[in-house]
Amino acid sequence: MSAASVEETSEALPEAAVSATVAAVRRAYDAGRTRPLAWRREQLQGLIRMLADREAEFSAALAADLGKNPLEGYLTELSITRSEAEYALKHLSQWTRSTKVPVPLGLQPASAKTEPQPLGVVLIIAPWNYPVQLLLAPLIGALAAGNAAVLKPSELAPATSRVIAALLPQYLDPDAVVVVEGGQEASTALLAERFDHIFFTGGERVGRVVLQAAARYLTPVTLELGGKSPAVVLDGNFTAIARRLLYGKLLNAGQTCVAPDYVLVTEAAAPKLRKALVKELAGLFGKDPAKSADLGRIINAQHWDRLHGLLDSGTVLAGGRGDRDSLYLEPTILTEVSPDSAVMQEEIFGPILPVLTVKDLEEAMAFINARPVPLASYLYTQSAPARQSFERGVRAGSVNHNVSTVQLAVPGLPFGGAGASGTGAYHGKYTFDTFSQLRPVFTKGTALDTLKVAYPPYNGIKARLLRRLL
Repeated sequence: MSAASVEETSEALPEAAVSATVAAVRRAYDAGRTRPLAWRREQLQGLIRMLADREAEFSAALAADLGKNPLEGYLTELSITRSEAEYALKHLSQWTRSTKVPVPLGLQPASAKTEPQPLGVVLIIAPWNYPVQLLLAPLIGALAAGNAAVLKPSELAPATSRVIAALLPQYLDPDAVVVVEGGQEASTALLAERFDHIFFTGGERVGRVVLQAAARYLTPVTLELGGKSPAVVLDGNFTAIARRLLYGKLLNAGQTCVAPDYVLVTEAAAPKLRKALVKELAGLFGKDPAKSADLGRIINAQHWDRLHGLLDSGTVLAGGRGDRDSLYLEPTILTEVSPDSAVMQEEIFGPILPVLTVKDLEEAMAFINARPVPLASYLYTQSAPARQSFERGVRAGSVNHNVSTVQLAVPGLPFGGAGASGTGAYHGKYTFDTFSQLRPVFTKGTALDTLKVAYPPYNGIKARLLRRLL
């Protein structure tokens, strides 16, 4: 996800205050208050209540920061986060159970088990594009696993950051879950502290900064990054294909990490797809999308300038207009796009959809695999063999058929990247696992020392017996 919150400027807590805050959270964790299942349930229930009680405040903040329609904010931020919390609460007892492990004959009598343990104090750094979901969804798993947490919301979504900082202490344990607001200075101060896990969602450039900081303490890191997620179109219902491509692309004005970044369509299918895209774009947002209450705005002028500069990368099939003052950029479809053009170099992260033609699926897969591993990949076709070929032939964080972006709403599916698009995964139990150590426990009594057969001196009888047992 482009442009995260570590290297921007904003008013921040002094370094000493950050250090004192982290130390206080660690004292709460060391005191054992986060370990009981009752505490974990209380935190999850508090999150659920907060998202229900304060929906109006969150919606207003999301509208102020990103121009989000209240229903879009509810669907993509509040409801999906609430569902994650409810899912974790429902399965918490099962997730936290220990599991017996068989013991080999040569070590018996003995018992062995694995038991999930919290990691400790974790740092969660969120981006600006989904400032509620991408901060609180990781927190849900961290709390379910029994951790204390320090949260860093993005200063580029200041209204949402303020609401979260004000509301969380009212619904969660304020000693074990703390929000630190601010920009680069706050983030730099946080990354100088020792944490037991860092969960970062953002861009590749800042991801490197996080990794370098984590190396000081050998802190494990989850990186949820992004990349140019491709969509390949072969055949099917082109009206539905166009609508699903545009829906996935234009959620949050295209500022979504798993949005289709570009389309590869076969030469035979290209005319039908182009026609359908133009028609369905008007159907979604009207002839003048600037008047639509359903289209969000670009986060700031810097990103608007970057995106506007990409419009010269091809021929504008639809869209292309914008207003810098209101941060409006019209949804734009580009054709006749060169693979070497500016729009094809980095993740677009905006409402611009380049459409390139390829000969067939094989050429499309070769095109994708010649570039860094994307966070998601999409194939539109009615052919089962083509889908199988795509699954075998493309490396990506996820493979999705005949739909775009909505795979994130399935709590049983892990969400994460590979290669340059990230490391680690979360959602559902995968978030719990990310913030847990699966600790092995082995127990053997001393009343009967069956291990003496393995002690020196080694003689012929012992050697034969050990070889038979082991």
